[in-house]
Formats: sequence, structure tokens, C-alpha cells
Amino acid sequence: MSRRVLIVDDEKGVRSSLEKLLSYESYKTFCAADGATALELVGGERIDIVLLDIKMPGMDGLEVLGRLKEMQPDLPVVIISGHGNIATAVEATKLGAFDFIEKPIDLERLLLTVRNGITQGDLARQNVQLKERAGVKTQIIGEHHEILTIMETIERVAPTNARVLIMGENGTGKELVARKLHELSKRSAEPFIEVNCAAIPEELIESELFGHEKGSFTGAISQRIGKFELADGGTLFLDEVGDMSLSAQAKVLRVLQESVFERVGGTETKKVDVRVIAATNKDLLGEAAENKFREDLYYRLNVVPIHIPPLRERRSDIAILAEYFLNEAAVELGTAPKKFSRRALDILMDYSWPGNVRELMNLIERLCILTSGDTITEDDLPQLTLTREGDILKDPFSLRTYQEFKDFTEKEFLVKKLQENNGNVSRTARQLGMQRSNLYKKLEKYDIEFRKGNTLETD
Repeated sequence: MSRRVLIVDDEKGVRSSLEKLLSYESYKTFCAADGATALELVGGERIDIVLLDIKMPGMDGLEVLGRLKEMQPDLPVVIISGHGNIATAVEATKLGAFDFIEKPIDLERLLLTVRNGITQGDLARQNVQLKERAGVKTQIIGEHHEILTIMETIERVAPTNARVLIMGENGTGKELVARKLHELSKRSAEPFIEVNCAAIPEELIESELFGHEKGSFTGAISQRIGKFELADGGTLFLDEVGDMSLSAQAKVLRVLQESVFERVGGTETKKVDVRVIAATNKDLLGEAAENKFREDLYYRLNVVPIHIPPLRERRSDIAILAEYFLNEAAVELGTAPKKFSRRALDILMDYSWPGNVRELMNLIERLCILTSGDTITEDDLPQLTLTREGDILKDPFSLRTYQEFKDFTEKEFLVKKLQENNGNVSRTARQLGMQRSNLYKKLEKYDIEFRKGNTLETD
């Protein structure tokens, strides 16, 4: 990945000589003859360091330096002046200049300063990224065999550059898996850039991914860097990739094949080194059969598939996740640790969680805030009970077979009627027009708790 140097000087000879020197040292160079052009370039290109003259028409170097630091505080700027004095050097340092070099320029010193400045800029950006990642949890919790298999796959594929397609329902943790892949990769010190394809209007997705040139469409009042450029050297996470427009899919396919693209409205071919991880909650092959997704792009993305099961298919992890989220919430909220009663945990494990892990996490945080005692009981789960009643209407439609649908709804119906009759099996059987022995068999079949022989069962 070539490092990028912006040369800002009103003298054409200086710009030309510095451009030749830096190009010979394998730097990619950009040139500006005035401050306004320099600011526009920094706003529309990824720049690693700026060489900035002091005396220029219009905005002088110190004013440009101040504007640059407002735009990108971590961008190293080297001031170059033919009229150097201590006062100017002090003022430049106060404004955040990395170094101050006088004309005529010592080329060896300049090259050393450029290398050191880029290194400092890298360290500053990495420090920011580390602080951002410090608040992002990447620990994958669970002991279900499918989760253990996913962890093993992540450890194997993360150090490679192989593309990964993460599949699963909303709320199962697709972004968490993507971040874990980046964290364990050789690109972990570089950017992790996320694009939610479902949240971006179709007419703007190409600009978001590839950037655009000034005036390329209505509203494009300046250049813009796209996500592929921002992720150069790192990882680009295309979340909900199945919602991407077909025209954008064609351009993404080209980047995956050739590692090059053009900005919207641009002619310059840009080369990037990006690892792409994609995620979807859709059946992409099914979408391809309906001409809603490119089949060739699917196979490019699906080098290593990872399928995350919904929470209802790994019920053994519900208690583990609930305890983990409860402890995490207590720490983040600064409250005393809490615990679940056995019955509360049973209810959590019996619920089908249409919102998956995200729904569980949100509920636990709410319980941690609203529960006054140190133990969360079944009486503290009113919202879950209300949602559970709604399951009969919405969740069965995600089941795979008609028999599963029948069993699910019959169980929910019997639980509800038994609750209405305070656990009285005889009264429930009469209400349903069913023999009591037949109701017992169904309660045992669905593992519904009741007390056989309880005096409440006879009127």
C-alpha cells in the first residue's frame, strides 16, 4: 500500500522537484498550489502526510494548518518555509505541526521527516482505533456445539485473507463474528469499516462504497472518500449485503476480482487492498434465482461460509448468555451484582427469542435497571410474558415444518389454558372438552409442568 503525500506550495518548481523525489521513493503524491485546493484534496483523498509552504497567496500556511487540524487532528503536517524564524516555528508547533523545515530543503532530512511523520500518524490513528475497540465487545459466548464449531472456524480463517460470508437471522451476532475475524487477523491494526447496505438508499450505495467526485451528481458539492478507500489495508464488513442494488453488486464484484474501482463520476482507477467480510439474513441463492442477487458475486463472497444458529436452536446457551449479560450490565451501570431465580431462568430458556441474542441482551439490561432486589424472579419478567403471548402470532412462521408448527401452537395453547385455570388439570380438560387422561398425555409430551394428583385438580 503506497503512502500518500500532499505537497502544497505556490512555486511550480518546488512542487515538481518534491514530486519527483517522493515518487522515486515509491510515495504516491498529490499537489496543490494554494490552501483551498489543499483542503479540498484532504477532504476527498486519503492523505498520510502534508508538506505545507508558509507563504502562499490567499490563505497562508498557518491558516491552512489550522484548518487541516480541524478536519483531521491526527494528520501529520510538515511546514516548509523560505522565511523561517523562531516565532513562525513556535506558532506552527502550537497549531500542531509535526516538524518545521527551512528552504533550501535538505532532501535527506525531508525523507527522514516524511517517514517519521507517517509513523507518528499511523500510531495516532491506531491509538484512536484501540480506544474505539476498547468499548466494543468481541467475546463470543456459548458452549453449544455449533458455537464451538464457529469459534474454531474463526480461529482458522482469521489469519488468512479469505472472504467470509456470515449467515443468520437478525440479532444472532453476525457483526460480532465479523469483528472477531478482524481482531484475530493480520490486519487487526488497520481499519475495520462497516457498511449497512440495508440502511443506505439505493441511489447512494455506490457513492458510499466507492466515493464520488465533485459535481458527479446533484448534491455532490465536494469529493468524497468511499468505504473501500477508508478500509484500504484493513477489513470492509458489508452487512445485509443481500439488500445491495444490482449495479453496486457489479462494481463490488470487480473490486473483488481486480482490487480496482473508480469513484462515481471519476475516471482515475484506484487500487485497494481490502479484505471483504459479508453478512446476510437472506437466502442469497434464492435471491439469485429471482434475479435479485448476482450468483457470481455470491460465490465470490462465499469462500468460507459461517452460519449462526438462532437462539431457539441453542437453548442450552440461553442461561449462559443471560448470566453473562447480567454481570456485564451490572458493571456498566455501576449497580450491585444480581442473580436469577431458577424459575426465571427456566422461563428465559423456554422462550423462543424471535429477536435472538440482541433481544435477550436488551431484556437483561432492562431487568438490571428496573429490578429492585438482588434476585430477578419470574414476577420481574412481565415484558417477556407479554412477548411470549405474541409468539403464537409471529414466531411459528419461522418454523420449518407443519408438524413443528402444530406442536408449538398446541403447547402454547395448553400452557395458556392451564394458567387460566390456576393449574387445575380437571377444570382445564372440561373447558377444552377433552378427557383428563388425554390432557395428561399431552402435558407429559410437551414437558409442561403440573402436579399430578394435586387436590386442585378436582372440584
